[in-house]
Amino acid sequence: MSRSPIHTRSDYRFSCTVSTRWMDNDVYGHVNNVVYYSWIDTAVGTFLLENGLIDVEKGPIIGMAVDSGCQYNREVSFPQRVTAMVRIGHIGTSSVRYEIGLFADNEETASAQGHFVHVYVNRSDRRPRPIPETWRTVLAPLLV
Repeated sequence: MSRSPIHTRSDYRFSCTVSTRWMDNDVYGHVNNVVYYSWIDTAVGTFLLENGLIDVEKGPIIGMAVDSGCQYNREVSFPQRVTAMVRIGHIGTSSVRYEIGLFADNEETASAQGHFVHVYVNRSDRRPRPIPETWRTVLAPLLV
């Protein structure tokens, strides 16, 4: 299994801060792997909400996660601060591959890097829906 090169902050286009919590550390003294997925999901959700792309309560389009993964490069532990940075690896007809780098404190290289692929569907029938052009305009600057 080959590992992806470790990314730097300059590889990403959008950022938000997430905080480690005391409860995030596991018995080995570092953040448990499932917490990284929460940060990845938070980063993507923050981008979508801040840019008006989703309405979680009433919007006609919702994103369904169909694929995800995470590569762990370096341990993170409480009380470190984490910057979650987002870029887009691919925009399809109804799907987007979000790529997220997680950077501890002021580190320049990613402690972890992950991805989510969302397929956008109609809220009512859960059938794929083409990504609207207005969305594509907002997503395009994050495309690498």
